[in-house]
Amino acid sequence: MRKGTPEKTRTDLVVIGVATSASGALVAAPGAEAVASAYGRKFEPLLASMGFRGGLGEVLTVPTGGTLNAAHLLAVGLGPKAQLSTEKVRRAAGVAARNLGNSASVALALPAIDAEHVRAVADGFRSGLYRFDRYKSGRSRGSGRVAEVVLLSDVARQADAGAALEASRIVGEQVARARDWVNTPANDLLPTEFAAQLEAATSGTRVAFEVLDADALERLGCGGILGVGRGSASPPCLVKLTWRPEEPTGSVALVGKGITYDSGGLTIKPGSTMHTQKKDMAGAAAAAAAVLALEALDVPIAVTAYLPLAENMISGSSMRPGDVLTTLSGRTVEVLNTDAEGRLVLADALTMAVRDEPDVVVNVATLTGPCVVALGERIAGLFGDDETVAELEAAAATTGELFWHLPIPDEQRTTVRTESRIADLLQHDWVRWGSALYAAAFLEQFVDGRPWAHLDIAGPAYNSGGAWGHVPSGGTGFSITTLVELVQRRAAS
Repeated sequence: MRKGTPEKTRTDLVVIGVATSASGALVAAPGAEAVASAYGRKFEPLLASMGFRGGLGEVLTVPTGGTLNAAHLLAVGLGPKAQLSTEKVRRAAGVAARNLGNSASVALALPAIDAEHVRAVADGFRSGLYRFDRYKSGRSRGSGRVAEVVLLSDVARQADAGAALEASRIVGEQVARARDWVNTPANDLLPTEFAAQLEAATSGTRVAFEVLDADALERLGCGGILGVGRGSASPPCLVKLTWRPEEPTGSVALVGKGITYDSGGLTIKPGSTMHTQKKDMAGAAAAAAAVLALEALDVPIAVTAYLPLAENMISGSSMRPGDVLTTLSGRTVEVLNTDAEGRLVLADALTMAVRDEPDVVVNVATLTGPCVVALGERIAGLFGDDETVAELEAAAATTGELFWHLPIPDEQRTTVRTESRIADLLQHDWVRWGSALYAAAFLEQFVDGRPWAHLDIAGPAYNSGGAWGHVPSGGTGFSITTLVELVQRRAAS
């Protein structure tokens, strides 16, 4: 990052933002004024003549013909200038990153008017550059990578802008790591292999690693995790990652669902939906990435991630509908749906987290399809007590991730506690309506009144369609930036 004028910067490609005025005219966004001045009266007609209208995410690349020192100009639409926001800047930067062509060097002259906008540009561009090509062979692997990127900003020399850029790098690296885990095929990320990769990720850091294997879980009485994992040839385990600064000012527990593959078990999933079920460990990936980022940022809050890892598979030893499991809490659970396995592994992990008495517990999970039906693929469900939910909403307002607060009705709580005739709790009921709320009510039974939030990220954790904004196809790393922001805000307060 440096101060500089984009029209004089020698580079293959200079990227600018273009917005629209109240009258619909194309106008240079902050950071692009010097480029517009270099073109003079030709600026708007040049873009408009090629069908560019300045809509959010719209792109146009033109050769500069010597008007600028850059060989090409990439214009990215930002929509109405009066409605410009950091989230729009973040998305536009991501779009730009996917439209670099063969450029080896790039100068970003997008709106970077303060530290918050610097972070948005850096986050979006880094995210847009992400690709998962580990299984590609030959020349296609690693091709098209840009060699040099400079972010141009008038605040480049300010300390808060530099800190924002460094935070973007740290968190962005962990988001990419989590995306890689989510995108890895399940045959290469069995529970034990995922645990090994989590251990490797802590190497050289101050994050402590601990794994409880199946025997240890048996001794503890973690019937939820063991019940889900017993149908797989790869045994389950639970990983704990702990960042503890020398003088912590608080404590946070993150609980992440880590089902490395979900066939649905005996309540088997439709075949057409199985190929993406490697994504069912996205909650564990997000929680782990958040802890690693918080350690690198040296945030003075103690944070522990509890990651129950298992495969939900079919065999002669699989958990059956009608089985009763005894959880770590000592409470028994009647299983009606083996494809509602996430809440079972989370029950044990939540109990373990609560026993360590953190200030707040946040669990993150690709938990229910009905949450996707309700909110779509880009918005996560947010449940919990009002204060913790408000904290997460404030954090998400900064990161741009989309959450919607959903209720936990008393009637769902009552059903969980009273409808089983043979066990303490009923894992699932077959009423279609509001079943994401039922899952949240079930999880709530294991938090013992401690401040708590549940993030159902079943929709936004994995993008099965084309890339949009700064969000790639495949694993998205959703919730990591919000979890990090949540803990940072707690440290600041």
